[in-house]
Amino acid sequence: MNYILMAIPVFFVLIVLELAWTTYKKQNVYRLNDAINSLAMGIMSRITQILYAAVPFSFYVYFYEDFALFEWQSNVWTWLAAFVLYDFSYYWVHRIGHTMNISWASHVIHHSSEEYNLTTALRQTSVPNVIGWVFYIPLAFMGFPPVVLVAVGSLNLLYQFWVHTQAIDKMPNWYEFIFVTPSNHRVHHAKNKVYVDKNYGGVFILWDRIFGTFQPELVNEKVIFGISTQLASWNPIWGNLHFVTSLCKDAWRTNNWKDKFTLWFRRTGYRPADVEAKYPLIKSNGAVEKYDTPLSLSAKWYAIVQLAVVTLGVFLLMHNVKELAMYQHFSVGLTLALGLYSLGRMQENHKHSLVLELIKYACLLANSIWVVTAPSWLSFTILALGIISFIWLYQIQKQNDVMQTA
Repeated sequence: MNYILMAIPVFFVLIVLELAWTTYKKQNVYRLNDAINSLAMGIMSRITQILYAAVPFSFYVYFYEDFALFEWQSNVWTWLAAFVLYDFSYYWVHRIGHTMNISWASHVIHHSSEEYNLTTALRQTSVPNVIGWVFYIPLAFMGFPPVVLVAVGSLNLLYQFWVHTQAIDKMPNWYEFIFVTPSNHRVHHAKNKVYVDKNYGGVFILWDRIFGTFQPELVNEKVIFGISTQLASWNPIWGNLHFVTSLCKDAWRTNNWKDKFTLWFRRTGYRPADVEAKYPLIKSNGAVEKYDTPLSLSAKWYAIVQLAVVTLGVFLLMHNVKELAMYQHFSVGLTLALGLYSLGRMQENHKHSLVLELIKYACLLANSIWVVTAPSWLSFTILALGIISFIWLYQIQKQNDVMQTA
């Protein structure tokens, strides 16, 4: 059972409710472009995970089938034990995701938003964590069936959704002591020096208390969200690749051959001394002006509509994933990823955004006709949407040109 797929409508309902509540309370925790970028990254992560998620899972199946030391009965205690032990493993996966360069390259995407709301929870990575999966292998040796691992992993991820909010201040003290809450997870997303690399738990904050990584939210230290090196982009592809690109540049530029091979596995933020001296990065653990781009009301609605189009496409892809061949996954997935890239460039007022939108709809139409042989009504709908979108975006760009020359 795909719990994540089932939960998607609930996610969007809760986002709308949070938006309404925080607007009523004048908390101002949402910006449209940032929220769309978070959702775009989440949608892209669903696309990529369809393509490569089976690889580490295959290793788990291999170790379970050939090396499991125990055989668990299918009862509530098995599920409870798996749930707790999975979260224990997740703590270490998450911790190394913050403390090793190559793992941070995967996880940094989730922390790149300068806002904190329920859309931030969906800002997930498309870059595989090449090391993290190893921490779940002990569960295979313990004999937890793969289907149990997938189920408790999904439930763990679903729990983490609701803690990405500023609408809830504190939970009761007993709950704050045992479980991850909005308060202690806000700390985890902070870039303030006192908060950095704290509160790694997924469901249970007890692991942080045991292993010395717990930090409560302080009344006199307002949380500043984001990463020390500002992303400054609405491009979801660049958002996923910016830190990997930085590591590749550092490895290429350094004259120290040892660093070329080891910087990937050094503590997060490590840079070769010669590269740091010649190519310093601007970092900040304090407040900076948030990245923003001005959009007209029409452009904002355009962005919302285009996000809805791609979201629907990904939902259909996930729903029909078992019926599609690998080449169909790649073709449809890459086209939807192009749609998200185009959306990001449009929000940045990029000069080629109109051309990108045309290519997106042309590819969507081609996929519907020749790749997945969709019903004719769907192809006509895509064609109509493409024409409407072209006219709409052309008018938006025309208005922008008038405003810039005025």
